Amino acid sequence: MVESISKPIISATEADWSREKSSKWWEPSRQLLKSIRNYQKWQKQGGIAGYILCRWNVIQHRFWSVVTATDIPLNCQIQGGLLLPHPNGIVIHPSASIGPNCLVLQQVTIVADVKIGGHVDIGAGAKIIRSVTIGDHALIGANAVVICDVPPGATAVGIPAKIIEKTPRKSEQ
Repeated sequence: MVESISKPIISATEADWSREKSSKWWEPSRQLLKSIRNYQKWQKQGGIAGYILCRWNVIQHRFWSVVTATDIPLNCQIQGGLLLPHPNGIVIHPSASIGPNCLVLQQVTIVADVKIGGHVDIGAGAKIIRSVTIGDHALIGANAVVICDVPPGATAVGIPAKIIEKTPRKSEQ
C-alpha cells in the first residue's frame, strides 16, 4: 500500500514569513529582502532612530543589490514570503505589487503597474512588460513575455505568452 504524501497548500493571502528567514549570514537574496523590510519598517517608525536606521538599511540594500545583481527598490510593494532562489538580474519597478508567497527566478523583469497575486511562480527569464494583472496561484513559464492578464490558477508560456489550460497542481488536488 502506497501512502500519498501531500504537500501543504501554500496560501495566496497569508504570508509565510519563514520563507524569508535567514538561517545563516551568507544568503544574499534573503539579506536583500531583510534590508528592504527593515528600511520600510524604520521609514514608517520615523524619528531620529528611524532616520539613522533607514540610512543603515540603505547601505545594506546597496551592498546586497550589488552582490545579487538585482534592481529591487527600497520602496517596492512586496508582501511577505517572497522567494528569490537565484536573484541575479531581477528587475522590479517600484510601482509593481507582488502578493504573498511568490517565487521569482533569475533574470525576471517586472515593469510599472503590474499586479501579481499570491503564490505566483515566475520562471527564469520571464518578462512582464505591460501593466497586467496576474491572478493567485498562476504560473509564468521560463522566458515568457507576458503582455496580457493571466487568470488565477492559469499558466502563461511563450513569446508572447499564451494562456494554456488550467490544471490543478498536485498540492491543490
